[in-house]
Amino acid sequence: MKKTVHTWSFFRAGGFDQVKLTCGADLMNLDQLDQKLWVALACPTTGLEFDAKTLQLIDADCDGRIRAQDIIAACRWAGECLNNPDDLLKGSSELPLAAIQEPQLLASAKQILANLGKANATAITSEDTADTVKIFAATHFNGDGIIPADAAGDAATTAVITDIMACLGSEIDRSGKPGISKAKLDQFFAEAGAFADWHQHADAAILTLGDATTAAAAALRAVKAKVDDYFARCRLAAYDARAVPALNRLETEYLAITGRDLSATAAEVAGFPLARIEAGKPLSLTTGLNPAWTEAIAEFRSRVVVPLLGDLAAITEADWHVLTGKLAAHEAWRAGKTGGAVEPLGIQRVREILAGNAATTIAALIAKDQAFEPVANSIANVDKLIRYNRDLYLLCTNFVNFQDFYAHANRHPAIFQAGTLYLDQRSCELTLPVEDASKHALMAGLAGAYLAYCDCTRKSTGEKRQIVVAFTDGDSDNLMVGRNGIFYDRQGRDWDATITKIVDNPISLRQSFWAPYKKFVRMIEEQIAKRAAAADAANSAQLQNAAAGTVPPEPPKKIDVGTVAALGVAVGAIGAFLTALSSRVFGIIIVGGPLATIGATIGVMLLISLPSVVLAFIKLRKRNLGPILDANGWAVNAKAKINVPFGAALTDVAKLPPGAHRDIVDPYAERTAGRNRTIVALILVALVWSAWQYDWLGKYRDWRNRQEIKYKQTPAPVPAPPPAAAPTTPAPAQ
Repeated sequence: MKKTVHTWSFFRAGGFDQVKLTCGADLMNLDQLDQKLWVALACPTTGLEFDAKTLQLIDADCDGRIRAQDIIAACRWAGECLNNPDDLLKGSSELPLAAIQEPQLLASAKQILANLGKANATAITSEDTADTVKIFAATHFNGDGIIPADAAGDAATTAVITDIMACLGSEIDRSGKPGISKAKLDQFFAEAGAFADWHQHADAAILTLGDATTAAAAALRAVKAKVDDYFARCRLAAYDARAVPALNRLETEYLAITGRDLSATAAEVAGFPLARIEAGKPLSLTTGLNPAWTEAIAEFRSRVVVPLLGDLAAITEADWHVLTGKLAAHEAWRAGKTGGAVEPLGIQRVREILAGNAATTIAALIAKDQAFEPVANSIANVDKLIRYNRDLYLLCTNFVNFQDFYAHANRHPAIFQAGTLYLDQRSCELTLPVEDASKHALMAGLAGAYLAYCDCTRKSTGEKRQIVVAFTDGDSDNLMVGRNGIFYDRQGRDWDATITKIVDNPISLRQSFWAPYKKFVRMIEEQIAKRAAAADAANSAQLQNAAAGTVPPEPPKKIDVGTVAALGVAVGAIGAFLTALSSRVFGIIIVGGPLATIGATIGVMLLISLPSVVLAFIKLRKRNLGPILDANGWAVNAKAKINVPFGAALTDVAKLPPGAHRDIVDPYAERTAGRNRTIVALILVALVWSAWQYDWLGKYRDWRNRQEIKYKQTPAPVPAPPPAAAPTTPAPAQ
């Protein structure tokens, strides 16, 4: 059967055509929309003002990116699960049960509500499915293959599950309780069998002291290294008596530790010999011992020496070798131990568990739980459907098209907009999160927009983040690195924002028009400042030389004649150009009158500002959102323009509210009356000089005379002749 071709509608925004998504059928047929017409082809799953779990569900391959095929699959699945795909456009977080078409999902939704005590509810929300612990709290079998201890039907099985968790650790069931899986069960019984087999090989030669052998061997291991050290030192003392002081540690070593608080178990004390070293001296087990080892030696005496050699107060090196020899077989057997994970239970408990049927019982419980897996997965799909019903259309209007971005005045901001920055009497809405400003600027700088990178902090919580802000209206006169503002994120939280990097581009045509004049004034100010600084430095140097009585340095070498001639030619050429220009302007002013004067002034200003305005106009026409998003990991498929009118909407410049009253008298304004009078006087002098120099009055009289002559030479109008009388017809004869 041939598939019906879907008919699309488009709208134009940002300088390109974008598809309209006005019904569920549009979403269900996205696979028919040529991907060349999609605004974006991929976006990251992080750094967006969008539900993170929904993005994880849409990201089927879990690679951290959403692509066109992921959107198509999500729309298709969600639309087929609903009776009416148009419901997806509502973006509601509440899903009516009557809207669910798929039977298993509907049954699972009802089961969720029943588990939550809402059996009579007619709709299910994302809050209902968000906490799986609440959903599965009332049931032991939830399809995850994990059995908690209280899921067992008898105390013996419960005790075995508890022992398994004690030896191997637990796993968390969907109900939130600790439990075990089939893997844990198999591992435990494998360990228990190995431990029992290992213990089975123990005989009388290995268990010298019976059940007490293990504790005795542990007591011997605890002191073995220290006792070996003691007898080795005694042998060395017997070899050469001169070594005895060093073998007992020098006095300086004791002085090094006595300067601070000590305890009997201090590490410094434990490193000293076990007892005082003398040639051939037995080891006393009761007196003269290192305080750090007193308890360990007492344990060794009671568990090893007394049972094997009797109640001795001291042992010789030969006695020590006898003791280690009697327990050597046990140590060799211990080295081959298997199943050590269950050793804390003891061999008796392990044998008891192996003799019972706990393994079969617990395995059956796990199999019963796994049988509920389809139901549990369906419950997870209910949560997925609710999230798609709420979020999927929002993602499409920020991916398939940029409807939210270009209709921001009537809708919420786009998902890539991080918030609003207030700085320099402006609020900027085009803000995006960034991780590395320098790396981001390499790509984002191609957007042709004025970008400011800001470090944002919240001192109350210590949080930090970076953003990039596009200034799309106003001017850049007061924007510089180090300026501070306030950033409000999408949750309404305020952050201290500081500009750290700027990508300079034109902001508006108004700024470009006045830029040449501002640069000229700035250049004059800089030159005056440099000359003033140089003069001040020269005066200071002269004063220092005079105070020190030193001879001032020779004046710099004069410029040669060739340089002077070249400068003269350049100055002459510039002067000739300015003279010709001023003559032309004054000529226009003289002949044309006030209107010509205004026109000439405007023409000169346009001549100066036109190159800057034209260049800015070209750049503003190329201003593009794409590189900014691409630098954040997007794959934007269109040239999403930010033209001048739209830029003015993204950056709101401060203005007085309607009906506001303003007092224009500034009590701290600079006094400009004298300066203004001087300027007016100079203008009047210039006008008088120009009138005299160019004989304005004479030219005005000539113009008036020409007008009068022209008027006198114009002939008077000739009056039109009166109309001729109509001929009379004689009356007929009677």
